[in-house]
Amino acid sequence: MPVLWIILGIIVVLALIFIGTYNSLVGLRNQVKNAWAQIDVQLKRRYDLIPNLVETVKGYKNFERETLEAVVKARNIALQASSAGAAERGKAEGELSGALARLMVVVEQYPDLKANQNFLALQEELASTENKISFSRQYYNDNVLRYNNQTQMFPSNIVANMTGFKAGEFFEVTSEVEKNPVKVSF
Repeated sequence: MPVLWIILGIIVVLALIFIGTYNSLVGLRNQVKNAWAQIDVQLKRRYDLIPNLVETVKGYKNFERETLEAVVKARNIALQASSAGAAERGKAEGELSGALARLMVVVEQYPDLKANQNFLALQEELASTENKISFSRQYYNDNVLRYNNQTQMFPSNIVANMTGFKAGEFFEVTSEVEKNPVKVSF
């Protein structure tokens, strides 16, 4: 009889470990989803600012049209990629960041535009949004790292494999434009 109790005790302990590990994995997966949603919030804010910025800049007749068209095109591509995975979305967002950086460099050549209060407010708002996007990306990647560690390390990897938990995708910068620093010349 005591052997039966020992076996039953071991089964109960293993079941509790399984349940605890499973719940931990669910919590980490939900944190990753939440972090991804935070990136979405900031990107939506960026998408909403860009048309206002482009319209303000369009008011300056001699402004380079190609630069504005590149920003609008990159924004549209990024919006289309909004339902894609982290890798594809990271690439599209990198292209948009690069186009915005080029726009800001070109703006340096237009003193009247740089002095325009509307443009300055939009530029400040966009800079703030870019910082928030960077922080959101970092938060997301930190959560993916914790989640991936849990799904790949022993013994929780056994529970993860049994219950279908897959490793998360990092939000990485793949665009060469975004990786390289913006060159500003006066």
